[in-house]
Amino acid sequence: MNLNPEVKEKFPGLHIGVVSITGIDNTKPHDEVAKLVQQEQTKVKSLNIHELVDNPKIKSWQEAYRSFGAKPSKYRCSVENLYRMILEGMTLRSINPVVDIYNYISLKHTIPAGGDDADKVDGEITLTLAKGDESFEQLNSKEQSNPKPGEVIYKDDKEVLCRRWNWRECDKTKMTEATKNAVLVVEGLPPFSKDDIQAISDELAELVTKYCGGESKVEVLS
Repeated sequence: MNLNPEVKEKFPGLHIGVVSITGIDNTKPHDEVAKLVQQEQTKVKSLNIHELVDNPKIKSWQEAYRSFGAKPSKYRCSVENLYRMILEGMTLRSINPVVDIYNYISLKHTIPAGGDDADKVDGEITLTLAKGDESFEQLNSKEQSNPKPGEVIYKDDKEVLCRRWNWRECDKTKMTEATKNAVLVVEGLPPFSKDDIQAISDELAELVTKYCGGESKVEVLS
């Protein structure tokens, strides 16, 4: 995975934990993972919306979104979206083991986490600023769109994998029960430090290999 220099310059406090995992079994639900996710959902329910929006870990993402022209009241980062869903009374449903684990990490640490099926990626994944002519097909939809120029996106050599940084993922590289190899990310803006992101990424790698097997490699891009 690559981090475009323009993104580094625009967000000097950014650290991206990249967890590459090969040879996983993503087919079997785990009661222990479900309990971990439920435990964090219970903690979130003890909060109120004011505590959420005043959290520095959320505010930093709202500021980042504003910086590339996305209104935080309309477009919310992935972890804020998860928190709001729970606060509005929804229960996160199980998707598959790897997705459930990175959702757990996201809720536990109040940090965006996500990933792609590595075998469905065309070429290299890059976190970059959009030119505006890239193509994007949203998760579980056939509708095509283009990012706004200057929008932070993940892309591979052919198309956009995630719009507005971590707002909406594409359909092409979504993880399923058939996923064998994955690239996961933990996205840290201040107040998270590089050491924080290293530790959280190591925790994510440990949990995925514990419950899904495989071999992992962790690096932090800054």
